[in-house]
Amino acid sequence: MPRRPWIIRRIFRMPVAAETSDQYSVWVGLIYIFNLIVGTGALTLPAAFARAGWGLSTISLVFLAFMSFMNATYVVETMACANAVFKWKRLQFIKRNSVQENESDEEGTSQNYGDMEDPLVCGDSIPSRYYSLDNRIELGEMANLFLNKTGRTMFYCTLCVYLYGDLSIYSAAVSKSLMDVICTTIPSNMTNTSDWDVLPCFVSPGTSQYTRFECYRIALLTFFGVMGPFVFFNVQKTKYLQLFTSGMRWLAFAIMITMAIHLLIVYGPQGRPPAFDFTGMPTLFGACVYSFMCHHSLPALISPIRGKSRLNLHLSLDYALISIFYLLLAFTGAFAFANLNDLYTLNFVPTDNENIFLEIVEYFLALFPVFTLSTSFPIIAITLRNNLQSLFLDTSRLESYNFVLRKLIFPVVAVIPPLLLTYFLEDISILIKFTGSYAGTGIQYLMPTFLVLSARRHCSNLLGLGVVNKYKSPFSNIAWAVFVLMWSFMCIILVSVNMFERR
Repeated sequence: MPRRPWIIRRIFRMPVAAETSDQYSVWVGLIYIFNLIVGTGALTLPAAFARAGWGLSTISLVFLAFMSFMNATYVVETMACANAVFKWKRLQFIKRNSVQENESDEEGTSQNYGDMEDPLVCGDSIPSRYYSLDNRIELGEMANLFLNKTGRTMFYCTLCVYLYGDLSIYSAAVSKSLMDVICTTIPSNMTNTSDWDVLPCFVSPGTSQYTRFECYRIALLTFFGVMGPFVFFNVQKTKYLQLFTSGMRWLAFAIMITMAIHLLIVYGPQGRPPAFDFTGMPTLFGACVYSFMCHHSLPALISPIRGKSRLNLHLSLDYALISIFYLLLAFTGAFAFANLNDLYTLNFVPTDNENIFLEIVEYFLALFPVFTLSTSFPIIAITLRNNLQSLFLDTSRLESYNFVLRKLIFPVVAVIPPLLLTYFLEDISILIKFTGSYAGTGIQYLMPTFLVLSARRHCSNLLGLGVVNKYKSPFSNIAWAVFVLMWSFMCIILVSVNMFERR
Protein backbone atom coordinates (compact mmCIF):
# COMPACT_ATOMS: atom_id res chain seq x y z
CA MET A 1 0.00 0.00 0.00
CA PRO A 2 1.64 3.30 -1.04
CA ARG A 3 2.22 5.87 1.66
CA ARG A 4 0.00 8.92 1.41
CA PRO A 5 1.47 12.37 0.73
CA TRP A 6 0.10 13.84 3.96
CA ILE A 7 2.08 11.31 5.97
CA ILE A 8 5.29 12.36 4.24
CA ARG A 9 4.55 16.04 4.76
CA ARG A 10 4.03 15.35 8.42
CA ILE A 11 7.33 13.46 8.72
CA PHE A 12 9.35 16.13 6.91
CA ARG A 13 7.89 19.48 7.77
CA MET A 14 8.69 22.56 5.70
CA PRO A 15 8.04 26.13 6.78
CA VAL A 16 4.44 26.93 5.98
CA ALA A 17 3.71 29.21 3.06
CA ALA A 18 1.33 32.12 3.45
CA GLU A 19 -2.30 31.27 2.76
CA THR A 20 -3.82 32.80 -0.36
CA SER A 21 -6.25 34.83 1.73
CA ASP A 22 -3.34 36.29 3.73
CA GLN A 23 -1.40 37.43 0.67
CA TYR A 24 -1.26 41.03 -0.50
CA SER A 25 0.09 43.00 -3.44
CA VAL A 26 3.66 44.23 -3.62
CA TRP A 27 2.51 47.81 -3.03
CA VAL A 28 0.70 46.86 0.17
CA GLY A 29 3.81 44.98 1.26
CA LEU A 30 5.94 48.06 0.62
CA ILE A 31 3.55 50.15 2.71
CA TYR A 32 3.98 47.66 5.57
CA ILE A 33 7.77 47.84 5.22
CA PHE A 34 7.57 51.65 5.04
CA ASN A 35 5.54 51.73 8.28
CA LEU A 36 7.93 49.27 9.91
CA ILE A 37 11.01 51.39 9.13
CA VAL A 38 9.45 54.80 9.79
CA GLY A 39 8.72 54.31 13.46
CA THR A 40 9.81 55.93 16.67
CA GLY A 41 13.45 55.95 15.56
CA ALA A 42 12.58 58.87 13.28
CA LEU A 43 11.77 60.96 16.37
CA THR A 44 15.46 60.89 17.36
CA LEU A 45 16.75 62.15 14.01
CA PRO A 46 16.18 65.94 14.30
CA ALA A 47 18.33 66.29 17.46
CA ALA A 48 21.10 64.07 16.05
CA PHE A 49 20.81 65.95 12.74
CA ALA A 50 21.34 69.31 14.45
CA ARG A 51 24.33 68.09 16.48
CA ALA A 52 26.24 66.64 13.53
CA GLY A 53 25.41 69.50 11.16
CA TRP A 54 23.07 69.64 8.20
CA GLY A 55 25.72 68.86 5.57
CA LEU A 56 27.34 65.92 7.34
CA SER A 57 23.93 64.61 8.40
CA THR A 58 22.51 64.69 4.88
CA ILE A 59 25.48 62.81 3.43
CA SER A 60 25.49 60.30 6.30
CA LEU A 61 21.75 59.67 6.18
CA VAL A 62 21.74 58.97 2.43
CA PHE A 63 24.81 56.74 2.72
CA LEU A 64 23.41 54.77 5.68
CA ALA A 65 20.11 54.36 3.84
CA PHE A 66 22.06 52.79 0.96
CA MET A 67 23.91 50.48 3.36
CA SER A 68 20.66 49.42 4.99
CA PHE A 69 19.10 48.71 1.59
CA MET A 70 22.11 46.64 0.55
CA ASN A 71 21.78 44.44 3.61
CA ALA A 72 18.01 44.17 3.11
CA THR A 73 18.76 42.58 -0.28
CA TYR A 74 21.13 40.21 1.54
CA VAL A 75 18.25 39.13 3.81
CA VAL A 76 16.04 38.53 0.76
CA GLU A 77 18.75 36.43 -0.93
CA THR A 78 19.39 34.40 2.22
CA MET A 79 15.66 33.77 2.64
CA ALA A 80 15.50 32.43 -0.94
CA CYS A 81 18.51 30.21 -0.21
CA ALA A 82 16.81 28.84 2.90
CA ASN A 83 13.69 28.05 0.87
CA ALA A 84 15.86 26.25 -1.70
CA VAL A 85 17.58 24.16 0.97
CA PHE A 86 14.28 23.10 2.52
CA LYS A 87 12.84 22.21 -0.91
CA TRP A 88 15.94 20.23 -1.86
CA LYS A 89 15.92 18.29 1.43
CA ARG A 90 12.23 17.52 1.08
CA LEU A 91 12.71 16.32 -2.48
CA GLN A 92 15.58 14.06 -1.41
CA PHE A 93 13.41 12.67 1.39
CA ILE A 94 10.59 11.93 -1.04
CA LYS A 95 12.99 10.24 -3.45
CA ARG A 96 14.49 8.04 -0.73
CA ASN A 97 11.04 7.15 0.51
CA SER A 98 9.94 6.32 -3.04
CA VAL A 99 12.93 4.02 -3.63
CA GLN A 100 12.18 2.11 -0.43
CA GLU A 101 8.52 1.64 -1.28
CA ASN A 102 9.34 0.73 -4.86
CA GLU A 103 10.59 -2.64 -3.66
CA SER A 104 7.08 -3.59 -2.45
CA ASP A 105 4.80 -1.87 -4.95
CA GLU A 106 6.56 -0.42 -7.99
CA GLU A 107 3.56 0.73 -9.98
CA GLY A 108 1.66 2.41 -7.12
CA THR A 109 4.77 4.08 -5.79
CA SER A 110 5.76 5.50 -9.14
CA GLN A 111 2.41 7.17 -9.58
CA ASN A 112 2.46 8.51 -6.01
CA TYR A 113 6.02 9.84 -6.39
CA GLY A 114 5.16 11.64 -9.58
CA ASP A 115 2.20 13.34 -7.94
CA MET A 116 4.40 14.63 -5.16
CA GLU A 117 7.34 15.65 -7.32
CA ASP A 118 5.54 17.64 -10.01
CA PRO A 119 4.42 20.57 -7.85
CA LEU A 120 7.90 20.72 -6.37
CA VAL A 121 9.95 20.95 -9.57
CA CYS A 122 7.53 22.64 -11.94
CA GLY A 123 8.66 25.66 -13.95
CA ASP A 124 10.47 26.50 -17.16
CA SER A 125 13.82 27.40 -15.59
CA ILE A 126 16.04 25.78 -13.01
CA PRO A 127 15.79 28.63 -10.45
CA SER A 128 12.02 28.21 -10.19
CA ARG A 129 12.47 24.68 -8.91
CA TYR A 130 14.23 25.70 -5.75
CA TYR A 131 14.62 29.41 -5.04
CA SER A 132 11.50 31.21 -3.84
CA LEU A 133 10.27 33.53 -1.08
CA ASP A 134 6.94 31.81 -0.50
CA ASN A 135 7.75 30.20 2.83
CA ARG A 136 8.39 32.43 5.81
CA ILE A 137 11.78 31.59 7.32
CA GLU A 138 12.84 33.88 10.16
CA LEU A 139 16.38 35.12 10.73
CA GLY A 140 16.80 32.76 13.66
CA GLU A 141 15.94 29.78 11.44
CA MET A 142 18.40 31.03 8.81
CA ALA A 143 21.08 31.30 11.49
CA ASN A 144 20.35 27.73 12.61
CA LEU A 145 20.53 26.57 9.00
CA PHE A 146 23.65 28.35 7.74
CA LEU A 147 25.80 29.32 10.76
CA ASN A 148 27.87 27.16 13.08
CA LYS A 149 27.31 27.00 16.83
CA THR A 150 29.47 30.05 17.53
CA GLY A 151 27.71 32.05 14.83
CA ARG A 152 24.27 31.07 16.14
CA THR A 153 25.21 32.07 19.66
CA MET A 154 26.53 35.44 18.47
CA PHE A 155 23.37 36.00 16.44
CA TYR A 156 21.01 35.35 19.34
CA CYS A 157 23.13 37.39 21.74
CA THR A 158 23.21 40.35 19.34
CA LEU A 159 19.46 40.12 18.73
CA CYS A 160 18.74 39.95 22.47
CA VAL A 161 20.97 42.96 23.20
CA TYR A 162 19.20 44.92 20.47
CA LEU A 163 15.78 43.98 21.84
CA TYR A 164 16.89 44.95 25.36
CA GLY A 165 17.95 48.31 23.96
CA ASP A 166 14.62 48.65 22.17
CA LEU A 167 12.69 48.01 25.39
CA SER A 168 14.86 50.49 27.28
CA ILE A 169 14.37 53.22 24.68
CA TYR A 170 10.62 52.58 24.57
CA SER A 171 10.18 52.70 28.33
CA ALA A 172 12.36 55.83 28.72
CA ALA A 173 10.53 57.61 25.89
CA VAL A 174 7.09 56.81 27.34
CA SER A 175 8.10 57.85 30.85
CA LYS A 176 9.71 61.12 29.71
CA SER A 177 6.64 61.94 27.64
CA LEU A 178 4.35 61.36 30.62
CA MET A 179 6.64 63.43 32.84
CA ASP A 180 6.57 66.37 30.43
CA VAL A 181 2.79 66.26 30.17
CA ILE A 182 2.21 65.98 33.92
CA CYS A 183 4.84 68.41 35.16
CA THR A 184 4.84 72.16 34.78
CA THR A 185 6.32 73.45 31.53
CA ILE A 186 10.03 74.24 31.72
CA PRO A 187 10.71 78.01 31.63
CA SER A 188 11.75 79.27 28.22
CA ASN A 189 14.94 80.84 29.65
CA MET A 190 16.22 77.43 30.79
CA THR A 191 18.81 76.46 28.17
CA ASN A 192 20.96 74.05 30.19
CA THR A 193 19.25 70.70 29.67
CA SER A 194 21.32 69.05 32.43
CA ASP A 195 19.44 71.08 35.05
CA TRP A 196 15.92 70.20 33.91
CA ASP A 197 15.60 66.97 35.89
CA VAL A 198 16.34 68.60 39.26
CA LEU A 199 13.59 71.18 38.81
CA PRO A 200 10.41 70.68 40.83
CA CYS A 201 7.68 68.96 38.87
CA PHE A 202 5.01 71.36 40.15
CA VAL A 203 5.71 75.02 40.88
CA SER A 204 2.25 75.87 42.21
CA PRO A 205 2.16 76.91 45.88
CA GLY A 206 1.19 74.19 48.34
CA THR A 207 2.16 71.27 46.08
CA SER A 208 4.67 68.56 46.95
CA GLN A 209 8.16 69.33 45.71
CA TYR A 210 8.77 66.23 43.64
CA THR A 211 11.54 66.73 41.13
CA ARG A 212 11.00 66.01 37.47
CA PHE A 213 13.32 63.01 37.70
CA GLU A 214 11.29 61.56 40.58
CA CYS A 215 8.12 61.96 38.53
CA TYR A 216 9.92 60.26 35.64
CA ARG A 217 10.64 57.27 37.89
CA ILE A 218 7.03 57.12 39.07
CA ALA A 219 5.85 57.15 35.44
CA LEU A 220 8.40 54.44 34.60
CA LEU A 221 7.26 52.13 37.42
CA THR A 222 3.62 52.69 36.45
CA PHE A 223 4.38 51.88 32.82
CA PHE A 224 6.13 48.62 33.72
CA GLY A 225 3.35 47.76 36.18
CA VAL A 226 0.75 48.07 33.42
CA MET A 227 2.63 46.66 30.41
CA GLY A 228 5.06 44.23 32.09
CA PRO A 229 2.55 41.46 32.87
CA PHE A 230 1.76 41.01 29.16
CA VAL A 231 5.15 39.36 28.65
CA PHE A 232 3.84 36.30 30.50
CA PHE A 233 1.27 35.68 27.74
CA ASN A 234 1.28 35.25 23.98
CA VAL A 235 -0.08 38.64 23.05
CA GLN A 236 -0.17 39.63 19.38
CA LYS A 237 -1.23 42.81 17.64
CA THR A 238 -4.49 42.64 15.79
CA LYS A 239 -4.90 43.99 12.30
CA TYR A 240 -7.09 46.84 13.52
CA LEU A 241 -4.62 47.82 16.23
CA GLN A 242 -1.87 47.99 13.60
CA LEU A 243 -4.03 50.18 11.38
CA PHE A 244 -4.91 52.41 14.34
CA THR A 245 -1.31 52.92 15.45
CA SER A 246 -0.14 53.42 11.85
CA GLY A 247 -2.79 56.10 11.33
CA MET A 248 -1.79 57.86 14.54
CA ARG A 249 1.88 57.70 13.57
CA TRP A 250 1.33 59.33 10.19
CA LEU A 251 -0.99 61.93 11.63
CA ALA A 252 1.64 62.85 14.23
CA PHE A 253 4.49 63.07 11.69
CA ALA A 254 2.37 65.19 9.35
CA ILE A 255 1.46 67.56 12.19
CA MET A 256 5.09 67.91 13.34
CA ILE A 257 6.35 68.70 9.84
CA THR A 258 3.49 71.15 9.24
CA MET A 259 4.03 72.93 12.56
CA ALA A 260 7.78 73.18 12.00
CA ILE A 261 7.23 74.67 8.53
CA HIS A 262 4.71 77.11 10.04
CA LEU A 263 7.27 78.20 12.67
CA LEU A 264 9.89 78.70 9.97
CA ILE A 265 7.53 80.86 7.92
CA VAL A 266 6.30 82.96 10.84
CA TYR A 267 9.43 83.36 13.00
CA GLY A 268 12.22 82.39 10.64
CA PRO A 269 15.00 79.87 11.44
CA GLN A 270 15.52 79.67 15.20
CA GLY A 271 18.07 76.87 15.03
CA ARG A 272 21.56 77.44 13.67
CA PRO A 273 23.02 73.97 13.08
CA PRO A 274 26.55 73.94 11.64
CA ALA A 275 27.29 72.37 8.29
CA PHE A 276 29.76 69.79 9.66
CA ASP A 277 30.38 68.74 13.26
CA PHE A 278 32.07 65.36 13.49
CA THR A 279 31.67 65.20 17.29
CA GLY A 280 27.97 64.53 16.72
CA MET A 281 28.64 61.65 14.33
CA PRO A 282 28.30 58.78 16.87
CA THR A 283 24.82 59.87 17.94
CA LEU A 284 23.82 60.45 14.32
CA PHE A 285 25.14 57.03 13.31
CA GLY A 286 23.19 55.32 16.08
CA ALA A 287 20.01 57.26 15.25
CA CYS A 288 20.26 56.46 11.52
CA VAL A 289 20.95 52.76 12.06
CA TYR A 290 18.04 52.62 14.49
CA SER A 291 15.79 54.55 12.07
CA PHE A 292 16.48 52.22 9.11
CA MET A 293 16.10 48.99 11.07
CA CYS A 294 13.73 46.45 9.50
CA HIS A 295 15.91 43.43 8.75
CA HIS A 296 14.80 41.28 11.67
CA SER A 297 11.16 41.53 10.52
CA LEU A 298 11.56 41.41 6.73
CA PRO A 299 10.77 37.67 6.26
CA ALA A 300 7.34 37.99 7.87
CA LEU A 301 6.47 40.93 5.58
CA ILE A 302 7.97 39.60 2.35
CA SER A 303 6.60 36.04 2.26
CA PRO A 304 2.89 37.02 1.82
CA ILE A 305 3.65 39.40 -1.10
CA ARG A 306 2.31 38.37 -4.50
CA GLY A 307 4.58 38.96 -7.48
CA LYS A 308 8.08 39.25 -6.01
CA SER A 309 10.00 39.21 -9.31
CA ARG A 310 11.09 42.87 -8.97
CA LEU A 311 11.19 43.01 -5.21
CA ASN A 312 14.65 44.60 -4.94
CA LEU A 313 13.62 47.42 -7.28
CA HIS A 314 10.53 48.12 -5.19
CA LEU A 315 12.60 48.02 -2.00
CA SER A 316 14.95 50.63 -3.43
CA LEU A 317 11.96 52.89 -4.12
CA ASP A 318 10.82 52.41 -0.52
CA TYR A 319 14.24 53.41 0.83
CA ALA A 320 14.40 56.46 -1.44
CA LEU A 321 11.01 57.71 -0.21
CA ILE A 322 11.96 57.07 3.42
CA SER A 323 15.21 59.01 3.00
CA ILE A 324 13.33 61.99 1.57
CA PHE A 325 10.83 61.85 4.43
CA TYR A 326 13.59 61.69 7.06
CA LEU A 327 15.42 64.64 5.52
CA LEU A 328 12.21 66.69 5.49
CA LEU A 329 11.49 65.88 9.15
CA ALA A 330 15.09 66.52 10.27
CA PHE A 331 15.66 69.70 8.25
CA THR A 332 12.44 71.39 9.40
CA GLY A 333 13.05 70.44 13.03
CA ALA A 334 16.73 71.41 13.11
CA PHE A 335 16.06 74.91 11.79
CA ALA A 336 12.68 75.60 13.42
CA PHE A 337 13.80 75.07 17.05
CA ALA A 338 16.74 76.67 18.84
CA ASN A 339 17.00 73.72 21.28
CA LEU A 340 15.98 70.21 20.30
CA ASN A 341 15.10 67.41 22.70
CA ASP A 342 16.44 63.90 22.11
CA LEU A 343 12.83 62.84 21.46
CA TYR A 344 11.38 65.25 18.91
CA THR A 345 7.82 65.14 20.26
CA LEU A 346 9.05 66.73 23.51
CA ASN A 347 9.50 69.99 21.59
CA PHE A 348 5.73 70.14 21.29
CA VAL A 349 4.88 69.93 25.01
CA PRO A 350 1.55 71.58 25.90
CA THR A 351 1.64 75.27 26.81
CA ASP A 352 -0.99 77.65 28.12
CA ASN A 353 -2.51 78.29 24.75
CA GLU A 354 -5.70 80.22 24.15
CA ASN A 355 -6.34 78.25 20.98
CA ILE A 356 -8.11 75.07 22.15
CA PHE A 357 -7.46 73.24 18.89
CA LEU A 358 -3.73 73.99 19.05
CA GLU A 359 -3.59 72.85 22.67
CA ILE A 360 -5.28 69.55 21.76
CA VAL A 361 -2.74 69.05 18.98
CA GLU A 362 0.13 69.72 21.39
CA TYR A 363 -1.21 67.18 23.89
CA PHE A 364 -1.66 64.64 21.09
CA LEU A 365 1.98 65.06 19.98
CA ALA A 366 3.28 64.96 23.56
CA LEU A 367 1.40 61.71 24.24
CA PHE A 368 2.13 60.19 20.82
CA PRO A 369 5.03 58.00 22.07
CA VAL A 370 2.85 56.79 24.95
CA PHE A 371 0.15 55.46 22.63
CA THR A 372 2.32 53.91 19.95
CA LEU A 373 5.16 52.53 22.08
CA SER A 374 2.83 51.05 24.66
CA THR A 375 1.25 48.83 22.00
CA SER A 376 4.67 47.71 20.70
CA PHE A 377 6.32 47.13 24.09
CA PRO A 378 4.59 43.77 24.90
CA ILE A 379 5.31 42.39 21.42
CA ILE A 380 9.02 43.20 21.61
CA ALA A 381 9.19 41.86 25.17
CA ILE A 382 7.58 38.58 24.07
CA THR A 383 9.98 38.38 21.11
CA LEU A 384 12.89 38.84 23.50
CA ARG A 385 11.49 36.21 25.84
CA ASN A 386 11.18 33.69 22.98
CA ASN A 387 14.72 34.37 21.75
CA LEU A 388 16.10 33.93 25.26
CA GLN A 389 14.33 30.59 25.44
CA SER A 390 15.76 29.60 22.05
CA LEU A 391 19.25 30.54 23.25
CA PHE A 392 19.21 28.65 26.55
CA LEU A 393 16.57 25.93 26.14
CA ASP A 394 15.75 23.23 23.63
CA THR A 395 12.54 24.64 22.16
CA SER A 396 11.63 21.30 20.56
CA ARG A 397 10.96 19.92 24.05
CA LEU A 398 9.93 23.08 25.83
CA GLU A 399 7.06 21.41 27.64
CA SER A 400 9.46 19.02 29.37
CA TYR A 401 10.91 21.86 31.48
CA ASN A 402 9.33 22.76 34.81
CA PHE A 403 6.69 25.49 35.09
CA VAL A 404 8.98 28.06 36.74
CA LEU A 405 11.58 27.78 33.98
CA ARG A 406 9.03 27.83 31.17
CA LYS A 407 6.60 30.48 32.38
CA LEU A 408 8.30 32.68 35.00
CA ILE A 409 12.08 32.95 34.67
CA PHE A 410 12.42 34.19 31.09
CA PRO A 411 9.58 36.78 31.20
CA VAL A 412 11.16 38.28 34.33
CA VAL A 413 14.64 38.23 32.76
CA ALA A 414 13.22 40.00 29.69
CA VAL A 415 11.59 42.84 31.66
CA ILE A 416 13.77 43.55 34.72
CA PRO A 417 17.04 44.70 33.01
CA PRO A 418 15.33 47.47 30.95
CA LEU A 419 13.52 48.59 34.10
CA LEU A 420 16.72 48.83 36.14
CA LEU A 421 18.63 50.54 33.32
CA THR A 422 16.04 53.23 32.63
CA TYR A 423 15.34 53.73 36.35
CA PHE A 424 18.85 55.12 36.81
CA LEU A 425 19.47 56.38 33.25
CA GLU A 426 16.89 58.40 31.36
CA ASP A 427 19.19 59.83 28.67
CA ILE A 428 17.67 58.47 25.46
CA SER A 429 20.62 59.66 23.34
CA ILE A 430 23.00 57.34 25.24
CA LEU A 431 20.59 54.42 24.86
CA ILE A 432 20.20 55.07 21.14
CA LYS A 433 23.95 55.50 20.64
CA PHE A 434 24.68 52.14 22.30
CA THR A 435 21.74 50.21 20.82
CA GLY A 436 22.13 51.57 17.30
CA SER A 437 25.91 51.64 17.13
CA TYR A 438 26.63 48.21 18.58
CA ALA A 439 23.65 45.84 18.54
CA GLY A 440 22.05 47.68 15.62
CA THR A 441 25.24 47.33 13.58
CA GLY A 442 25.23 43.61 14.27
CA ILE A 443 21.61 43.08 13.27
CA GLN A 444 21.58 45.44 10.28
CA TYR A 445 25.09 44.93 8.83
CA LEU A 446 27.10 42.05 10.24
CA MET A 447 24.51 39.28 10.54
CA PRO A 448 22.93 39.71 7.07
CA THR A 449 26.42 39.73 5.52
CA PHE A 450 27.61 36.62 7.36
CA LEU A 451 24.32 34.87 6.61
CA VAL A 452 24.39 35.60 2.88
CA LEU A 453 28.03 34.51 2.52
CA SER A 454 27.33 31.24 4.35
CA ALA A 455 24.08 30.70 2.43
CA ARG A 456 25.78 31.16 -0.95
CA ARG A 457 28.49 28.66 -0.08
CA HIS A 458 25.95 26.20 1.34
CA CYS A 459 23.66 26.35 -1.71
CA SER A 460 26.55 26.11 -4.17
CA ASN A 461 27.74 22.90 -2.51
CA LEU A 462 24.21 21.52 -2.28
CA LEU A 463 22.67 22.49 -5.62
CA GLY A 464 25.70 23.27 -7.77
CA LEU A 465 26.83 26.48 -9.40
CA GLY A 466 24.46 26.00 -12.36
CA VAL A 467 21.31 26.63 -10.29
CA VAL A 468 20.82 30.40 -10.25
CA ASN A 469 19.12 32.29 -7.44
CA LYS A 470 16.75 34.72 -9.16
CA TYR A 471 16.48 36.69 -5.89
CA LYS A 472 20.22 37.20 -5.73
CA SER A 473 21.28 40.58 -4.38
CA PRO A 474 22.49 43.09 -7.00
CA PHE A 475 25.47 43.55 -4.66
CA SER A 476 26.55 39.93 -5.01
CA ASN A 477 30.20 40.65 -5.68
CA ILE A 478 32.32 39.62 -2.72
CA ALA A 479 33.85 43.12 -2.64
CA TRP A 480 30.52 44.55 -1.43
CA ALA A 481 30.39 42.11 1.49
CA VAL A 482 33.98 42.93 2.42
CA PHE A 483 33.14 46.64 2.26
CA VAL A 484 30.15 46.17 4.61
CA LEU A 485 32.28 44.28 7.13
CA MET A 486 35.10 46.82 7.01
CA TRP A 487 32.65 49.72 7.34
CA SER A 488 30.89 48.05 10.30
CA PHE A 489 34.09 47.40 12.23
CA MET A 490 35.43 50.88 11.49
CA CYS A 491 32.20 52.48 12.77
CA ILE A 492 32.25 50.39 15.95
CA ILE A 493 35.85 51.42 16.63
CA LEU A 494 35.19 55.12 16.00
CA VAL A 495 32.06 55.13 18.16
CA SER A 496 33.88 53.31 20.96
CA VAL A 497 36.81 55.73 20.90
CA ASN A 498 34.44 58.69 20.96
CA MET A 499 32.44 57.29 23.89
CA PHE A 500 35.57 56.61 25.97
CA GLU A 501 37.07 60.03 25.22
CA ARG A 502 33.95 61.76 26.53
CA ARG A 503 34.15 60.01 29.90
